[in-house]
Amino acid sequence: MEQKFIQKIIFGSPGTGKSHMITSEIIPNELNIDSEENVIKAVFHPEYTYGDFMGKLLPMTKAGNVEYNFYEGHFLRALAQSYRNLFKAYDKEKKEITNYENVILVIDEINRGNSSAIFGSVFQLLDRETNGWSSYETTINGVVFFKLFELIGFEVASTTNHGEMATIKHPILTANRPRTVDDLNEVMKDIFKFDLVNKTIKIPPNLSIVATMNTSDSSIYHMDTAFKRRWDWEFIDIESKSIKDEQIAFSNRQEWENFVTKLNLFIKSNHGAVRGIEDKQIGKYFIKDETISNSVIQSKLMFFIWDSVFNRDKKPLLKLLDLEDQPNQLITFGDFAIKVKDFVQAIKGYQVNV
Repeated sequence: MEQKFIQKIIFGSPGTGKSHMITSEIIPNELNIDSEENVIKAVFHPEYTYGDFMGKLLPMTKAGNVEYNFYEGHFLRALAQSYRNLFKAYDKEKKEITNYENVILVIDEINRGNSSAIFGSVFQLLDRETNGWSSYETTINGVVFFKLFELIGFEVASTTNHGEMATIKHPILTANRPRTVDDLNEVMKDIFKFDLVNKTIKIPPNLSIVATMNTSDSSIYHMDTAFKRRWDWEFIDIESKSIKDEQIAFSNRQEWENFVTKLNLFIKSNHGAVRGIEDKQIGKYFIKDETISNSVIQSKLMFFIWDSVFNRDKKPLLKLLDLEDQPNQLITFGDFAIKVKDFVQAIKGYQVNV
């Protein structure tokens, strides 16, 4: 069943039920997934690589000869399953996709691997529009492309004199009848954002990526600011509760943009507590929703402020929230997140004392 995509990292202390939340709430209730084939799981660790994530060639000895076979990684498997589900939901007459099945890629302990290196070129696909499609495309190399081509059901029917694809067929899109690549590519680009000629892809709206992270392991591998900014973050406290406030914080884009102006003023005014001020300010497209709830402010903005902007010195936040005499009220991110309404109001009224 069609639902809004999820792209988030669930974090908290060990044993707080992060994985349980994914299996018991997110998969069955939020994404309405009831088939195991739509759930792909990976565990990051220090030896996990881009090849494990996307795919890699591995040698195999057969009859005394060494052959190389390409084995798809976790992300490529999830991407292929997502496309297969979109193909099944494609209405050829209306030329639209409706009521597709969702797919989830679950990544346990995302910070125990070098996430930026593991994601590689997939990194830019994490920027996504509100409709779920990636904002930008990326090119995949020939071996990866042809494995994905195979996994989603395509076959080469004929080739040119130069060995390139001339006609291809697919059980759903062409009813197993050969069609030219150029002819089918119009549909693939317009509807599925998959360019068969230039070999570019986007993450489709039915693919959600949810990861877990133990806060006690946060120093194993550093996550750069650009990587963290592309995720929603949800904190699970020691009582295994999610700290979310679903009330509306901003009812339109103008309210949000006015807030961003004040927020950047606050950040710049406290530049002494910020390392690398240039990339620690907030753009108006940091959150793209038309209506923005407190929970989005908590999971995306406040975590960025806490973990990336004032990660070394929380004094500006204590002063902003009038907690300078009560520093124990702001020890964990959970302490900060539950003060979302106070934070929003304090920024709205923020002024620099000259």
